[in-house]
Amino acid sequence: MPATVSETRFFDSFDGVRMAWREIGDGRPVVLIHGYFSDAATNWIRYGHAEAIAREGFRVIMPDLRGHGDSARPHEADAYPPDALARDGHALIAELGLSDYDLGGYSLGARTTSRMLATGATPRRIVFSGMGLEGLIDTGRRAGHFRNILTKLGQHERGSPAWMAEAFLKTTGGDPVALLGVIDTFVDTPEATVASFVQPAVVVNGVEDDDNGSAAALAQTLPNATLVEVPGNHMSAVTRPELGRAIATFLAG
Repeated sequence: MPATVSETRFFDSFDGVRMAWREIGDGRPVVLIHGYFSDAATNWIRYGHAEAIAREGFRVIMPDLRGHGDSARPHEADAYPPDALARDGHALIAELGLSDYDLGGYSLGARTTSRMLATGATPRRIVFSGMGLEGLIDTGRRAGHFRNILTKLGQHERGSPAWMAEAFLKTTGGDPVALLGVIDTFVDTPEATVASFVQPAVVVNGVEDDDNGSAAALAQTLPNATLVEVPGNHMSAVTRPELGRAIATFLAG
């Protein structure tokens, strides 16, 4: 029988902001964090990735980032201090009492994973997906790209990357004010710090995806990483079953 996704659960993070998460499966915990403009249901559940991982004997824990999904979407600037997303991740791990777990994410979820590692998280294995080296060590370009999208809604050229991102934002019901605040939480991770992440790692990336720079360069910088390319670009790779299978294969290995 297929595993069943839990009802949405909630906890209060480090500053009292209400955070949501869902789970599927039983076994070894793995925390998987979704991308910007998305949510756990869209990123991990809708296309079967979480179920594929759960079938390999994992308890898949999927938070909604601050400002996204069923988590709170505050509009106050002070709700978005630097590294707030990483601090939320640490708070979830503490809430669940996890000590031996795996950790990863897609796009902003991968960046959040890097910040959690840089600020003391100790997972056994790590997953970076939809992410290249530049997206970790120099967040400014992507921050500018998204700030432009959110401050000029309805003005983007049809078919352009900004237009496509705005269309995705509409499908997830994103809150532009909260999402602008999320940009202020971005923190660069120095390349030397990335090179200190010694855990076994997998870098899973769409073969046409260079939105966050080179995934190959990220895999080369991490001391114990394997690069797995799957079909698609940044927007489409996450919809492909190959992505979930690649993560499941790595974690079960």
